Amino acid sequence: MKGVATIAGKSLVFNIAFVLVNLAGLTFVVIANVKSSPDYVLLFNLLGLGLMLLSITGLIIFKGRLMFSSVARVFVGGLFIVSGLVKANDPTGFSYKLEEYFQDGALAYRIKEFFGTPGFSLEFFMDYALALSVIICIAEIVLGVLTIIGGKIKLVSYFMMAMMLFFTFLTWHTTNCDPHAEFLDRDTYAMSDPIAKEKLAEAKEKKVTIYSQTSSELVIDEMKPTQCVTDCGCFGDALKGSVGRSLTPNESYWKDLILLYFVCWIFVAQRIIRPNTIKENLIFTVGSILVVVFFSWVFGWYFPIFFALLAIFGALWVRRAGGKLFGNYWGSAILVTLLSVLIVGFVLRYSPIKDYRPYSIGADIKLKMNNGVDGIFEDALLYKNTKTGEERSYLSSSAEYSNSKIWENGDWKFVSMVSEVIKPLIPASITDFYPTIKIKDLSDSERKLDFVSSMVVETIVKRIRLTALDDETTKEIALSEFNLETYPTEEYQIIDTIEVVQFEGDDINIKDALLNEKQVVLMISRDLVNANWNEIDRIKAIAERCEKEDVPFVMIANATRDDIESFRNEHKFNCAIFSMDQIELKIISRSNPALLVLENGVVKGKYSHRMIPTGDRFKEIHLKK
Repeated sequence: MKGVATIAGKSLVFNIAFVLVNLAGLTFVVIANVKSSPDYVLLFNLLGLGLMLLSITGLIIFKGRLMFSSVARVFVGGLFIVSGLVKANDPTGFSYKLEEYFQDGALAYRIKEFFGTPGFSLEFFMDYALALSVIICIAEIVLGVLTIIGGKIKLVSYFMMAMMLFFTFLTWHTTNCDPHAEFLDRDTYAMSDPIAKEKLAEAKEKKVTIYSQTSSELVIDEMKPTQCVTDCGCFGDALKGSVGRSLTPNESYWKDLILLYFVCWIFVAQRIIRPNTIKENLIFTVGSILVVVFFSWVFGWYFPIFFALLAIFGALWVRRAGGKLFGNYWGSAILVTLLSVLIVGFVLRYSPIKDYRPYSIGADIKLKMNNGVDGIFEDALLYKNTKTGEERSYLSSSAEYSNSKIWENGDWKFVSMVSEVIKPLIPASITDFYPTIKIKDLSDSERKLDFVSSMVVETIVKRIRLTALDDETTKEIALSEFNLETYPTEEYQIIDTIEVVQFEGDDINIKDALLNEKQVVLMISRDLVNANWNEIDRIKAIAERCEKEDVPFVMIANATRDDIESFRNEHKFNCAIFSMDQIELKIISRSNPALLVLENGVVKGKYSHRMIPTGDRFKEIHLKK
């Protein structure tokens, strides 16, 4: 039809060639900025940008915008579905990452710097991080499906553009964040707040500046360190759990730039994109499913393939059979939203469909605590050109440095020694599994565990109590320290001799004991006070079965000793309770509480609080050996 754009444009062959050349150019640019040796960065960038500009010119001349936008729709649509599903699989984990970005020293400080608003803050979003996480992951899935089927493409392209600009800004910040930098922050305190008194004292010492002060309010300007987010959280924990590492900040940034580039093609072609024909629906669906299959293979999780097929064909079916009310793209969007809500609702209520975290069922915790790779670092000499400002670094032991004789060149000035990364450090999957308890806090519940009692080394120490005759003060010293020269009878009177039990060390760490036990059951609570204890009776029944079978039952929680005693009294449950960092407890399980079964350090069972079995069922599954 005259005036209607076609995928072939003026020449199908030429436009296919231009698309391939453009993608090749994009590949060169990405390699130059992500993986290339510094010696080839300029060459690869020039080559890549040249190919991209040449092919874009050809696509414009031969009217190939629709063809490239179609390729972009297939890729972006499939990737949006996978990305949204990965986030929907663990929306709680994604919300933790959003909370990091909402800190004043993270994303907000960029806004403070750009607009000169030191009082700006995003921390009020932290209370809504989970809701935002859910909205974002559902939006990605819906936008992905609509992009593939060509529904509401104008509106969809605007939403995708906004989303990609937002994510690109996040990853740009992550890539360029200087952990040693400081920013001006402005905080407001009520005068009744004890912190206000501390800030007034700091102001006198010139550590902070008083911006304004009234009888009820104190406003302080203070230089604070940035809070760099080292892991953008892209694809959740899926990459860590599948390929062994997440994307580096720079890789994440370029991933978003690539997506933004493809979205731009869809955006500029929105006016010529028409709803798919039946044939186009088949082609776009097959192409996008291949994209989903590829990323499902990368992540080792094939549920996205099933979900993508269900969502795409469901959306097409609703549009044809939805009647006057739902027989349109709005009906398609509603169906995909409902499907996504079902996934998110199940995950939030129970547990992730695919557990990528290092404490998943089958994981060997001992192995994952030792699977890191040491980095290799070497000192390098940093020189700066006094005329051009160019900087060069040389490994101190390299032939390149010796041959350069840069120290003889008056235009170059030595700046400092820097550490050059030869091989990056890869941390172990698990680094903070250290359940501990202070010896003074040990109760009978902890002491009756064999591995705890064996760690408690008690020593009987004799001490002597003395009274100073001049001021009648009393002091207590070790009997071995007592002598008449230091404590003459004219000045001190002996009251009595006592025996005191002393312990070696202050804390007990039960990590090794737990990981070497033939079988142990762990109750995990990242927040003891606010946990859901509706199934406490089942938990107590499991603890009783464990005691009868001589299997240790241990709770690991983030709580004060007062909170622990309140919990024991409220629920009449005197189990052994140890403490651990809340961040690690969040990694172990999103559920609060959760139940784990370990056998020689291997996770054999894992239950969210709503999936905890009865005592008899638990015994049948785990304690029958």
